[in-house]
Amino acid sequence: MAANEEPSLPLEEIAAARERLGERIRETPVWRWQGREIEAQAGASTQVWLKLELFQTSGTFKARGALLNLLQLGPEALARGVTAVSAGNHALAVSWAAQTMGTTAKVVMPKSANPARVAGCRAWGGEVVLVDNVHQAFAEVERIEQEEGRAFVHPFHGKTTLLGTATLGFEFARQLPELDAVVVPIGGGGLAAGVAAAVKQVQPNCKVYGVEPEGAAVMKESFAAGRALKMGSLTSIADSLSAPYTTEGTYQVCRRYLEDVVTVTDAELVAAMKLLFREMKLATEPAGAAATAALVGPLREALEAKRVGLIVCGTNIDLATFCRLVGESPN
Repeated sequence: MAANEEPSLPLEEIAAARERLGERIRETPVWRWQGREIEAQAGASTQVWLKLELFQTSGTFKARGALLNLLQLGPEALARGVTAVSAGNHALAVSWAAQTMGTTAKVVMPKSANPARVAGCRAWGGEVVLVDNVHQAFAEVERIEQEEGRAFVHPFHGKTTLLGTATLGFEFARQLPELDAVVVPIGGGGLAAGVAAAVKQVQPNCKVYGVEPEGAAVMKESFAAGRALKMGSLTSIADSLSAPYTTEGTYQVCRRYLEDVVTVTDAELVAAMKLLFREMKLATEPAGAAATAALVGPLREALEAKRVGLIVCGTNIDLATFCRLVGESPN
């Protein structure tokens, strides 16, 4: 799929993708969030439901797209192995998928990547290449693809990747009928595009909102510009939501299906992490708390008294980093 081509994601193809993934991908649970604090912050009449994708294989939704991409490879391509670029979650998923499919993965990560994620990739059998920053990472993965013949598994672009993420929205919309809204985090836009496309086809009246870190708002800026953009410096604790660009195809799917894109600050992300920990006993990475931060922040008024689904997208964070982040916030 060309970078400027909008992929078609019909519901029958999404359902077929979910069937092909089979039991290697977990159908993650849905849980009603009830508690004094969430009722105070989101509104007592707001129903809040969590799609607990943090319990997915490899710790995030990324396993869906990674495995589906590898399932599409022929025997010769699979034998040459795969490569990927990521701050952590996609690299973990591709390393896991490669081991699952009996091949090898060489993943490129910035040196700032969480050491636990680097160790996790190696534990899944992935070979890790560390570079100075995310911009260098994309250049290095292109070199590996060309020189070693490895298949590049893109973190958020391409029809196969979007079909993989769409299986999450497909599950959620079937598990929980009659939703008024779904809130989904955005990095490069692959998760939001896939989830929104599936949810809107299963439940056409449900509104889907995207949420980004204020310091890495590539999709919101793209919406404002009317085209896919590349970002300069990125500043957010949510490294897995800090993609340096989105593609035109992924942007077009998000533009078609998302009601709006809002942003949250790092302080709001940390407050949401603490709220999820206190009331739901979930220790999430910052990205996994983004939908909660949006619900109790910029989307509170719009979603009050609604039946709302939040995507808790991942939890690849080590204990020391989690404690440091939540310990720095007084609330």
